[in-house]
Order: sequence, then C-alpha cells, then structure tokens
Amino acid sequence: MDFEPTPEQREIQSLAREFAQAEIEPHAAAWDREHRFPREVFQQLGELGLMGVCVPEELGGAGADYLTYVLVLEELSRADAGVGVTLAVHTGAGTLPLVAHGDEGQRLRLVPPLAQGHELAAFALTEPGAGSDAGAIRARADDDRLSGSKQWITNGSYAHSYLVFARDTRAGDRPSAFVVRRGAEGFRVTREEQKLGLNSSSTADLAFDATPGELLGERGGGLRVALRTLDGGRIGIAAQAVGIAQAALDVAADYARQRRTFGKPIGAHQAIQQKLADMDTEIAAARALTWRAARLKDAGRPHTVEGAQAKLFASGVARRVTGEAIQVLGGYGYTKEFPVERYYRDAKVTEIYEGTSEIQRIVIARALLGEIARAEA
Repeated sequence: MDFEPTPEQREIQSLAREFAQAEIEPHAAAWDREHRFPREVFQQLGELGLMGVCVPEELGGAGADYLTYVLVLEELSRADAGVGVTLAVHTGAGTLPLVAHGDEGQRLRLVPPLAQGHELAAFALTEPGAGSDAGAIRARADDDRLSGSKQWITNGSYAHSYLVFARDTRAGDRPSAFVVRRGAEGFRVTREEQKLGLNSSSTADLAFDATPGELLGERGGGLRVALRTLDGGRIGIAAQAVGIAQAALDVAADYARQRRTFGKPIGAHQAIQQKLADMDTEIAAARALTWRAARLKDAGRPHTVEGAQAKLFASGVARRVTGEAIQVLGGYGYTKEFPVERYYRDAKVTEIYEGTSEIQRIVIARALLGEIARAEA
C-alpha cells in the first residue's frame, strides 16, 4: 500500500503551503493580537479553489478528495490555526452536508457560492445546555417558527448559510436540520466570544425566532446529519492539530540550532534532542492516523472510530508538543516575541470542539466493547 500522497495531492498541498507562508503567516500574530477576522483571506482562498477543495467540480469546487482537503487544512493551520478552523467548519461542517443531504435545487443554488469563497458557512448545533450531549438540544421548529439559541458557533458573525438543528414538532419532536440564510428576519448574532486562542476566527452566539428556513434531508433526520458531519469533521480537526504541532516543532528545532549555551547550540544537548525526537515522532504518528481516517472516508468505508482516534491522539499531541516547544525556548517561549505561546493557546481547543477527548474515548470504547460499554453509559 502506498502511504504517500499522489503528485496531484502534493501539488495542491504545495499551493496551500505557498499561500499560507506568503499571505497568512506574516499576519497571524497581528490578527491574534487584534482579534481580527481576515475576511479577505477567504476570498483569496476561494479564488485558488481551496474553499471547496473536496467539493465536486459541478458544484463549483475543485473536485479533489478528502485527503487533499486534509493536507490543505494542515498547511493553513500551520500558519494560523484560526484560519484553519474557519475553513474546516466552512467546508466540512457547513458545505459538505449540503452536498451530501441537499436536494438538487439546494445543491445547485447554495453550494457554488460557498465552494468559491463568495460566502461562508456555519454549523449551529451546540447550545448552552447541549454540547457533547447533542440529543439535549432545545431549539424548536414548529409549523411556521424556528426558535431558540445556539452557542459557540464558528463563523457565526460572518456566515451566509447556517445549518441549524432543532426539535421538529412535525417529526414527533425529533431533531431536523434546517438551512437558514444570513439576514433572515428574527435570526441574529447576539455575542462574539472572547477566547483563549484562535483569535482570528469568529465564535458567536445566535438567537432566533424566525421562519424555519429550508429543511435539509429528511424531517426528523437531523441527528443523523449532525453525527455523520461530525464523523468527517473530526478528521479535519485532527489535521488542524497536526498543523499546529508541526509549526511548534519547526520553531523549536530552528531555535535549538541557533541558541547557544555552555559553548554549543542547545540542540547539541541530549535533553533537547530527546524532546525534539519525541515531538517529531508523535507528530508523524498523528499525521498517519489522520491520513488513514481520510482515506477511509474517501473510500466510502466506515470511519467513525478512526476519525475519533485521529482527533483524540492528534489533539493531545498538539497540546503536548506546543508545551514542549515553549520549554525548549525557555523564557522566550513564554513571551509573544516567538509564536509558540500562540500555538499553545490555539492547541487546547482541539481537545474540546467537534467532540471532547472524553467523548472520543467513549466512541472508541463502545466500538471495542459493544454492549458492555453502552450498558455502563
């Protein structure tokens, strides 16, 4: 089995890397400091075909596979994790569900402007009382009204299409998925969240008392749409975590070559070498798990467990590696003169969103133990 990406996949990866190095990395510290959402970057990414890299060509995308999308996410997150998560949610959680579950009219009307970067998408599942327990959502859809609130919605302040999940009275109170367009009467952003990291991304609260919008998929099938979306979305967050960790290792290794103590570069000391070796090995393992899950998704094979494994391991690697990078840099690592403190702040949330690490362990354990694990839950 060939584990290396194809020349075509590498070409798109190189395109993403060159753009990230030229247009994202030089500005990432300022965006973080100013808490600025770089809307113009996503328009440029759209022009390059990277906002819909795995969306079919007939719907305005680049027509590449999911592994290519994962490679792009890693490169963008390596430059700025806020840009990475904006793209991940826009594509994986906001656009691909329209491709998978929309009718022909919805696909032809809604997907092309998203795939081309003219518009942004958001995924509105989480509520103040419903995070990991997605079945606890309280937003409601009646015959003519969609009412409730959503919390921590990535891209919330800038999205044009929102995928909103609500309990549907016409489906026996089972959740349905609805597409709500920006500007809909009674649908509003109530707060922009202040966060530890990912400060170049938008995380907003929503409130709505509006017409329901368009039903996506089967009535009462909202949880299926949400869970299938999260299965793929976890692979994207794993790629984001790998990108953050790789960026931290790059800085730490470069610093180890240049910083001198006791008459030699600190990289000549075995203690530093061992840290860097462990960091490099863990990143390679996280990347391999992420690529495996992406390849399974591309093949149309089950990937729930593999996506959970990739996210669980890669997010832990990102947290550990960014912490070790600060340690390698010593006092400099704790300052904003170097970007590793930003990487450390950005890494933590990869263990939380799109399903916490604890939830990923439950997913994996249930697949391993079957009814025993379910009975305990």
